[in-house]
Amino acid sequence: MSSKESCRNELRTAIRQLSDRCLYSAAKWAAEQLVGIEQDPAKYTPSNTRFQRGSSSIRRRFRTNEITSTPVAGVSYVSSPVMEEDEVVDGDFYLLAKSYFDCREYRRAAHVLHDQNGKKSVFLRCYALYLAGEKRKEEEMIELKGPLGKSDAVNRELVSLERELSTLRKNRTIDPFGLYLYGLVLKDKGSESLGRTVLVESVNSYPWNWSAWSELQSLCTTVDILNSLNLSNHWMKDFFLASAYQELRMHNESLTKYEFLQGTFSFSNYIQAQIAKAQYSLREFEQVEVIFEELLRIDPYRVEDMDMYSNVLYAKECFSALSYLAHRVFMTDKYRPESCCIIGNYYSLKGQHEKSVVYFRRALKLNKNYLSAWTLMGHEYVEMKNTPAAIDAYRRAVDINPCDYRAWYGLGQTYEMMHMPFYALHYFRKSVFLQPNDSRLWIAMAQCYETEQLQMLEEAIKCYRRAANSNDREAIALSQLAKLHRALGRDEEAAFYYKKDLERMEAEEREGPNMVEALLFLATHCRAHNRFEEAEVYCTRLLDYTGPEKETAKSML
Repeated sequence: MSSKESCRNELRTAIRQLSDRCLYSAAKWAAEQLVGIEQDPAKYTPSNTRFQRGSSSIRRRFRTNEITSTPVAGVSYVSSPVMEEDEVVDGDFYLLAKSYFDCREYRRAAHVLHDQNGKKSVFLRCYALYLAGEKRKEEEMIELKGPLGKSDAVNRELVSLERELSTLRKNRTIDPFGLYLYGLVLKDKGSESLGRTVLVESVNSYPWNWSAWSELQSLCTTVDILNSLNLSNHWMKDFFLASAYQELRMHNESLTKYEFLQGTFSFSNYIQAQIAKAQYSLREFEQVEVIFEELLRIDPYRVEDMDMYSNVLYAKECFSALSYLAHRVFMTDKYRPESCCIIGNYYSLKGQHEKSVVYFRRALKLNKNYLSAWTLMGHEYVEMKNTPAAIDAYRRAVDINPCDYRAWYGLGQTYEMMHMPFYALHYFRKSVFLQPNDSRLWIAMAQCYETEQLQMLEEAIKCYRRAANSNDREAIALSQLAKLHRALGRDEEAAFYYKKDLERMEAEEREGPNMVEALLFLATHCRAHNRFEEAEVYCTRLLDYTGPEKETAKSML
């Protein structure tokens, strides 16, 4: 049996088992990967699969580099034993409890199963209690501090759940789903090390639960922690590593993993969206736009990840495309955090910042930990010159995810606006530490060093150099390096950077005051060093411009 057929069989079983335990998010993820496996042409005709049409063109557009090492039939991994079911035990009570659970009556579901001993029943009872505690915690937070406020509310079920699940683990009577829930409880209580150990046990025993992998990933905050995990060599491990690499800002490694997985999961929307996410982090906006256009063609009612697409359209100032996307998600599901963020981006691009804030706040009412909304709302408050509100929004973002470089960068910008450069420098340093290949961050820090209060020009020069080596698309760094060296009396270094900047402007066919300044300085510098032929070339080019520089060039000639 081929590895693709093996993956299909494993996923079909996993979808049933995950749905049976009300882990619907993990079941949805597994179902998407099942449909994403390339169909065997010998068994399936184009009319039987909606992804078959144009498959070669889709593959060409989604892959940045063709991975020749991927076998046609996929890859082989260790096989995981299929978990034994106990469907006969507690069957009728379980069905009643599951019905209550699906109606969000969690305590009723737990009560029905209070004296049932089957592993499925024990898991569903504990899971129902956990969600009942989460629901009550959310209610307390709203009652005490409002929908966006901080609160000391906690899940009151965690202590009893930890005690029970710990005993089951010691007695070896816990199944992989119980281990997943135990890991979730430990994470919420702050026992990260033990939580990682328990979640590793869960995914090694039952690797198809994506929810368990996601919780494990949230506990892997460094590469060392990730490398220390003792994971079985199952194909789900590759999905996990690809996602973890992305969170740890190892975008090229993540891309390589996802492109490798496409050897088996050729039509997975999830993989394509993750590739787009990695390329977005690498600022390859053109490729990101192509992928999302294709995703919307295949899955026109998709809302997930579309907020990232809206960010790309916003950055490219595509008014009509962003308007169309906002209308589309509004008609599909207007009460999703992603939909609210997309509409907020649309109003922001139109310059209606107050309306934009309304939608970002709505997104946060739907999900108070929605990182994008906090960061984008901070940007809007900056535009509105409401610095206290901007600082609060950015701080809430870094509380949720201390690795969000955009929020640290926003804090730096806000404090710079408030003429507090030492505070601004502190936050800029955090942002460049997290995203060292982003030229915009280095330029912002360099400009902070140049402020009147600091005047640390040597440090500014170092930052501009890093920006110039980090694909400075705004073409700011070379010009600023030339000006700073000129101000410090280093004419040779200034000439070097003016010349490089001039070459870049010529290659990009750009005109403007920077070109005139570079030509005039180079002409003067070459004349002073008796390089008259070079000076004549620069002076002749200056004659094409109007203004005092033209007269200077004439007199020099």
